[in-house]
Amino acid sequence: MEWITDPDIWIAFFTLVALEIVLGIDNIIFISILTSRLPDKQQAKGRRIGLSLAMLTRIALLLSLAWLMKLTAPILVVGSNEISGRDLILLLGGLFLMYKSVKEIHARVEEADKPLKNVRKAKFSTIIAQIVLVDIVFSLDSVITAVGMVDQIGVMVAAVIVSVGVMMLAAEPISKFVNHHPAVKVLALAFLIMIGVALIGEGLGFHIPKGYIYFSMAFSVAVEFVNIRLKNHSGSS
Repeated sequence: MEWITDPDIWIAFFTLVALEIVLGIDNIIFISILTSRLPDKQQAKGRRIGLSLAMLTRIALLLSLAWLMKLTAPILVVGSNEISGRDLILLLGGLFLMYKSVKEIHARVEEADKPLKNVRKAKFSTIIAQIVLVDIVFSLDSVITAVGMVDQIGVMVAAVIVSVGVMMLAAEPISKFVNHHPAVKVLALAFLIMIGVALIGEGLGFHIPKGYIYFSMAFSVAVEFVNIRLKNHSGSS
């Protein structure tokens, strides 16, 4: 029980929780967008299951550290680039994110003029299967970050559980906000395309600092917030 009085462990724990939440924001947004295709009664259940699967995926990867470390070993060479198992997952995950985001934007545009009752709903099992694929991609990046920061498996697992708990609390208000503002939803999908491009680039050995991505996301969201406030103000006056 000496860890309770060790300040280094607590600093690592809270730092890792903060990082896990930041890295999980895009996961929340994508899960929110996917579950918005479900009937209203199933959306909250889909978000809970999606985030629970994200937690289980991350814990499973953390408990498979030996296997995870082997993912960084090259398995094939393309030109001058060595492609590892992790790179392959990032490449496929990036392509999947881009495909789904473009498809959702297209569906959003096509269904914009349809009555709400005529908008096609997706099957629950199909949405959950897609969430599992997304969780694997996002969890891999998150777990590798955790492994690089902390060497105590218990601290990593605890940080994942706490961060997913926070994300579960935030999932519903985020989902309501994204679904209530169509422009924000399209903006979120555009960010996911950008994240998909970043994942593909990282899989090919071109690292794009996440600070640039998160700054552009924060700046664009801030501008959209101003637009929403102005629209609400003009509507009430």
